[in-house]
Amino acid sequence: MQTVAAAVARAREVFGSGTTRPLAWRLEQLGSLRRMLVQRRREFAEALASDLGKHETEAQLTEIGFVTAEAAHLEKHLEAWLRPRPASVPLAVQPAKAWTELTPLGVVLVIGPWNYPLQLLLAPLAGALAAGNTVVLKPSEHAPATSAALARWVPEYLQGAAEVVEGGIPETTELLSIRFDHIFFTGGEVAAKVVLRAAAEHLTPVTLELGGKSPAYVDASTDLAKAAKRLAWGRFMNAGQTCVAPDYILATEDVLVPLERELVKAIGALFGPDSARSACYGRIVNDRHFDRLAALADSSTVVHGGERDADSLHFAPTLLRPAPGDAVMGEEIFGPLLPLVPVSGRDEAIRMINAGAKPLALYVFSNDADTRRAFAEQTSSGALCFDVPAVHLMVPGLPFGGVGRSGMGAYHGEHSLRTFSHERSTLAKPLWPETLALIYPPYTKTKHRIISTLVAPAGKAPAPGPDRS
Repeated sequence: MQTVAAAVARAREVFGSGTTRPLAWRLEQLGSLRRMLVQRRREFAEALASDLGKHETEAQLTEIGFVTAEAAHLEKHLEAWLRPRPASVPLAVQPAKAWTELTPLGVVLVIGPWNYPLQLLLAPLAGALAAGNTVVLKPSEHAPATSAALARWVPEYLQGAAEVVEGGIPETTELLSIRFDHIFFTGGEVAAKVVLRAAAEHLTPVTLELGGKSPAYVDASTDLAKAAKRLAWGRFMNAGQTCVAPDYILATEDVLVPLERELVKAIGALFGPDSARSACYGRIVNDRHFDRLAALADSSTVVHGGERDADSLHFAPTLLRPAPGDAVMGEEIFGPLLPLVPVSGRDEAIRMINAGAKPLALYVFSNDADTRRAFAEQTSSGALCFDVPAVHLMVPGLPFGGVGRSGMGAYHGEHSLRTFSHERSTLAKPLWPETLALIYPPYTKTKHRIISTLVAPAGKAPAPGPDRS
């Protein structure tokens, strides 16, 4: 097993050789990534089942197939996205040509989380490879089976393009002590601060994909049964361990009462009468996380669910009616608990949302145009979705990222390419004719008049100032 320093040195050597810059190399790596996911699909699905109890279909939808589609989308559009973009040249600089082009950054470090240990490591990898970089991958030690599968297959399919460093805090700490050209981190706020502090030592740019409490607002104008089905799916997918899952529901009391009944029906339709027996329902990642969720549930009021088994790490889909000050409303839940919170209406809901950190996603279930407009104009969030949670991640043309404490930077599709590239400005001006003589000293009244004409902004002329000639 190679050391951390050796893995980074190898990635630096490959990038320094220049082999990563041509379009053909980038397309080859994206194709190899897709082949790995297709040919080793079973191994990855088994690893995800071992780590998180994911059903094979859910693994295909949210992890394996997700990244395959992302790589294919990049392959399809990469040549067009890499074309230089011309820029207009002002009269004072002509004759000349100007353009921008996307250039690789170098060696990128991608640190992945445990909740979607394949998708959230390999989707950024796809963008970094498309941009012509080499990549060092740090999978989460809390998803050990997936980490081992990645360490086995990535070097075989992406020889020289990507290195995998397994381990925990010591290995991550060593990686962060080394200079990279970009760091891409997905995880929690506490660890993000560690990453930012380490990156500051090398002035390394950082993309942070974090989380937070993503609220959902539901009003009486929507179809409550259909809304409940979508909310239950978004909340309890991956046993609630999803950064964009609806974290809590805001609604008036006359909506919450029937919505609660519909949510109970939806949970039963999705996972059966006993989620512990459902192959479609995942498990909590480890004992520490399980105990944290149990404490949150026990400190609030459970109105449905709450069954759990520490030995199997099963935690049933649970609906809560929290009181003011309950711990479950003070932190990101990241598990199968869904608080139902009464408000007087949309104005109070907006005030509550704005009083907290800006969410990674905000979901509004309403057919009222004024309500939709109010949330669009009066809130700030990484994403805003009407009538559906989480599905915006499946649209490659939409940037995925947070705002404020929910993250900085974005990726997916062309946004990934731009995240992992530098848009370099280029100017070419022929030596003849030598028009720059007009701006060379010594300055004369004639040159001053010409320069003033060439570089003065268009529009209304400024008021004349005092004559100091």
